[in-house]
Amino acid sequence: MDTDDLHAARGELQLAAEPLPPPCCAFEIASSLCSATPLLSPILRHACRLLSTSTSASTAILPALFSFEDYLVASCGLAPAQAREVSKKASHELSYGSRRSLDELSYSRLYSASNPDAILTLLSGAGLSRADITAVVSAYPLLLRASVKNIAPRLVALRDRVGLSTSQIARFLVVVSRPLREGDVTPKLEFFISFYGSFDRVLLAAKRNWGLLSANLERVIKPNIALFRRWGVRDFAKLCSNYPWVLTFKPEHVKEVLLRAEELGVPTTSPMFRHAVATVASTSKDKVAAKLDFYKRTLGGSQSEVSIAVSKMPAILGFYDEILLRKINFLVNEAAMEPRHIVERPVLLALSLEKRLVPRHYVMKVLQKKGLLNRNMRFSPLAVIGEETFESKFIDCHMDSVPGLADAYAAARAGIIPSRV
Repeated sequence: MDTDDLHAARGELQLAAEPLPPPCCAFEIASSLCSATPLLSPILRHACRLLSTSTSASTAILPALFSFEDYLVASCGLAPAQAREVSKKASHELSYGSRRSLDELSYSRLYSASNPDAILTLLSGAGLSRADITAVVSAYPLLLRASVKNIAPRLVALRDRVGLSTSQIARFLVVVSRPLREGDVTPKLEFFISFYGSFDRVLLAAKRNWGLLSANLERVIKPNIALFRRWGVRDFAKLCSNYPWVLTFKPEHVKEVLLRAEELGVPTTSPMFRHAVATVASTSKDKVAAKLDFYKRTLGGSQSEVSIAVSKMPAILGFYDEILLRKINFLVNEAAMEPRHIVERPVLLALSLEKRLVPRHYVMKVLQKKGLLNRNMRFSPLAVIGEETFESKFIDCHMDSVPGLADAYAAARAGIIPSRV
């Protein structure tokens, strides 16, 4: 046997060692190989002959192909269009996790209705209603291919150890079925309920990042919490609720993030520090430097002035330049504000241009034109106050003197600026 024949034989042996696909798939694979590959080795050519002569006889005894999409409709209560989308989601998640398609992996607990039926029975036995099960399967269809022997005790633990009610278990599964399928989440869930203060707060954090319940509790979560405490971060539980992904970083990375947040000049005891942490955690050093230069160029502030602005409102480091330019142009050209005044009040850059700045400036101009507001009044006080206070002081008290002002303001907030009131 020469070298080429030896390599070919080894390749065939390696193919033979792979897990066998279901019979129906074997016929399809062999058929495609026979038609697409004219130069087959003797071994594969012989296999093709055997399959081609036996296909007609074998298909008569093959079971009907299992359709996951049809199963979602018939057994899980999904509408056909919804089932199609959920089936695509399952295919995508399987392909993403294993670089194989749903067709190649469907025989593993999704090749027939047996495993999905067992999971549905398990969920029903836990007290979930038909509507609950539909919601759970729609959110994470791969739960249907989970191991029943693993899922069963984990569901019991949610009820008996954690103390969740049936409705809470249903809500939990809609949000974080994946971590439950991957392992026992009970210790983490008990810990986070204590940390956040309630099950609902844990669920809110998990909605923002389901990886929270997949991260290692002893090597990642607890060391990160210890770092926040050591740094003296105020309200770090609130930080970890609004930005839960920070807790899932490696502790070395969290330490680097805390140091970078300090470099922005925000005291660790300031309520703004958690916003600084969230900003630098999602923004590279180069992007932070570029953003600081952007503010110096567009607003004419010094390095010190821009740094002070960032310490007051760290979130401005994460805004897109295009959106910022539109706000700055409006504040300078329409609201007649000095750039330095914007630097001193960076909160203005965090306000919505369409729903806050433009509509309130419109109201201010109407009231000034009718002599109901001092023409020398600055725009910033009107822009930064809360919505209820603004409407009380500048809309409601002028309903009689300016009929239609409330409707005009509502229209402006919807993007339609009235020509007159």
